[in-house]
Amino acid sequence: MSPIDRRMFYHVNWRLAGLLAALFAIGVLNLYSASGVRLGEGVQVENYYQKQLVWGAMGFVGMVTFMIFDYRRLHAAAWPLYVITVLLLLAVPVVGKTVLGARRWIDFGLFNLQPSELAKFSMLLLGARLLSIDSEKLNLRELAMVLGLALVPALLIIKQPDLGSGLLVLMLLGGLVLFRGLQPWLFRTLCVLVPLLLPLGWFVLKDYQKRRIVSFLDPATDPLGAGYHILQSEIAVGSGRIFGKGFLEGTQSQLRFLPEKHTDFAVAVFGEEWGFFGMTVLLSLFCGFLYQIAVVARDAKDPYGSYLAAGVFFYFFLQILINMGMVLGLMPVVGVPLPFVSYGGSATMVNFCLVGLVLNVSMRRYLFKQN
Repeated sequence: MSPIDRRMFYHVNWRLAGLLAALFAIGVLNLYSASGVRLGEGVQVENYYQKQLVWGAMGFVGMVTFMIFDYRRLHAAAWPLYVITVLLLLAVPVVGKTVLGARRWIDFGLFNLQPSELAKFSMLLLGARLLSIDSEKLNLRELAMVLGLALVPALLIIKQPDLGSGLLVLMLLGGLVLFRGLQPWLFRTLCVLVPLLLPLGWFVLKDYQKRRIVSFLDPATDPLGAGYHILQSEIAVGSGRIFGKGFLEGTQSQLRFLPEKHTDFAVAVFGEEWGFFGMTVLLSLFCGFLYQIAVVARDAKDPYGSYLAAGVFFYFFLQILINMGMVLGLMPVVGVPLPFVSYGGSATMVNFCLVGLVLNVSMRRYLFKQN
């Protein structure tokens, strides 16, 4: 190994890699429990956790791949990947695979691809490329151009329908915009206009999305319909109390009261079995994970690397905030998974690759001079 290679190896953020491993291990263990169904003769376990291990192994390969090349090469790939993503999203209504009433996946034979996950990644690359060109605060024209590019994939995703992922694409780019900064008059104007215009979104929501918002405000209005997810999730987490019921001992999950227990509401299974103490440990791991990404964004020696790491920070922060808020009844149910804990092939691959990208930035930070 050459001196420069050895030096790059020493600069890897091993704390971030260790926290990733811990979170994924907790996720697989939790999926083992979430895959269980209590029967008369015991607990029957489905194979979600096994599939997650396979996706994790593939994600690890993707993470290493995203570590070994110079991340600045992604600068040129941002536009082509954005175009490919938009084309795939346009293809979903035509050739997409329908699951539970939503057409979100494209079947490629060996695997199913969810273009909305690719959209988050491509929007991150394009946003970092556009916003890292200049350090001046954004004006109205620049803001309109950046948000206009984000609206194209976001609206296509929302139409699938997948409101959570569509909003996440917009919020991800919004986080990068705030990282760059807005001209003071523009920031003040948006602080006034956005709250005033936000209620108008009610008129473009579908009926089931409106029911979810109403049930979020008062789940008891439809306890067996739109409010069922929130009520069962709150019961599961609350019944865990301080130290939980124990591994494989959660009644809400094992007796199938808790819906989507291996995907969107996987953390409710964890809360029921490990209680307040376990949830505190899990949240502490996520906080440490986000902090290490923020450190990489702060210490990056080139603007593009800094924006890439910042974008990954907002990507994970928003998903953690929305999913945990949804599970605890603090936010409406919008179908956003919890990174490394919820089951999902495309999401797991993207999550690992994004961490690999951050590790890439951290291990090359000494190669560039501060601009």
